[in-house]
Amino acid sequence: MKRGKRYQDLAKLIDRTVQYDPAEAIELVQKVSKAKFDESVELHIRLGVDSRHADQQVRGAVVLPHGTGRTKRVLVFAKGPKADEATAAGADFVGAEDLVEKIQKENWFDFDVIVATPDMMGVVGRLGRVLGPKGLMPNPKSGTVTMDLTKAIEEIKAGKIEYRLDKTNIIHCIIGKASFGQEKLYENFKVLMSAIIKAKPSAAKGQYLKSVTLTSTMGPGIKVNASKMV
Repeated sequence: MKRGKRYQDLAKLIDRTVQYDPAEAIELVQKVSKAKFDESVELHIRLGVDSRHADQQVRGAVVLPHGTGRTKRVLVFAKGPKADEATAAGADFVGAEDLVEKIQKENWFDFDVIVATPDMMGVVGRLGRVLGPKGLMPNPKSGTVTMDLTKAIEEIKAGKIEYRLDKTNIIHCIIGKASFGQEKLYENFKVLMSAIIKAKPSAAKGQYLKSVTLTSTMGPGIKVNASKMV
């Protein structure tokens, strides 16, 4: 893939043979964030596990202390008093079968996270084929299948993110915006990394953290030495 001159100039600021300490890497990622918009800062972690095996899955959720810089739109599947609770807690969309139909017939996806009460999962399950590939299916492990809708919605709005392996055993997460400053990005980085390290499956053998890379939306990747955190 051919890169533009701007990208090539920014890449010269980074030594590809070096694994930078996290604080240095965050400082560098801010230096190379030169787009005309506030770039997101992304963390990409390759793990020494095999996602094809159920006992080596790595999935969970964590509240970043400074959020991601993005306001998430929350859709809640609930009925009766629980629907009222979701609305009061600040959910952007609340419904049941009506929302299933809207998603199926209109291909409607104007939301970022789905939360559901356990009794609604039979209804939500009808959308498994479309929600699953998009990573939108509610899951108890990530706290999105719950009776405590107020807590779930407030945490998501405050900066809760979900992490999970893709098919290549990599976790991709946004940890903030370039404008956050080094201190806030570093605190978000530490919280996410600690959660992923604690989530190491007992069945995982050998080196757990294969590689950790920081990048901005438009910038080059920066290798991070996260070995001291393990």
